[in-house]
Amino acid sequence: MSMDSPGKAHSLLAAGRQGGRSQCAARSRRGGSLTGLAVLLLATVALADEAVPPGGVEPPSFRGLDSEVQSLTQDVVDLNRDLFMLEEELLFPANTQVAVFVSMDVGTFFGLDSVKIVLDGKEVTNYLYTQREVDALLRGGVHRVWLGNLKAGKHEMTAFFTGKGPHDRDYKRGATLELDKGVGAKYVELKISDRARQLQPEFIVKEWE
Repeated sequence: MSMDSPGKAHSLLAAGRQGGRSQCAARSRRGGSLTGLAVLLLATVALADEAVPPGGVEPPSFRGLDSEVQSLTQDVVDLNRDLFMLEEELLFPANTQVAVFVSMDVGTFFGLDSVKIVLDGKEVTNYLYTQREVDALLRGGVHRVWLGNLKAGKHEMTAFFTGKGPHDRDYKRGATLELDKGVGAKYVELKISDRARQLQPEFIVKEWE
């Protein structure tokens, strides 16, 4: 039979179509996961477009979903805070806990750069402040610079303050406190204030009652 025969041509065309479908099926299986992901993304975009009308006003159902998402986000934040507090209680029990805070008042005669704390002759922290943190302190903020454990008894704590003093000169001063650690947590404040009469900064280390 010649190649021009209608029957022969029909057979070849059918075979070609069947082979093409087989190749397409194989490619479809190989890229099935990508295709499914693409369809999911397209469906999400389509739902988002339908959720917000052209005027930009969200329907009540969409606003309700957004409110639920915000509520769940707040729940996660609260849970993380509770876990953080629990971790601190486990690591720093109240009987041995000592916390040191830094505060500033006015700050006209001293620009804070860093605070170093030495406890019983051993350096426990050396914190370098950013300008943003210093501004927060000047607005009345309090920064916990160190949290640790200390056994009962007498201890010596010395805080070293480094920064810029009057006339923009390098300035470093220290202040010492004798601690008598008993039962319960101990809180210490490192306060930086201005001594206006002497035009000098003043550094005070004291316990919170």
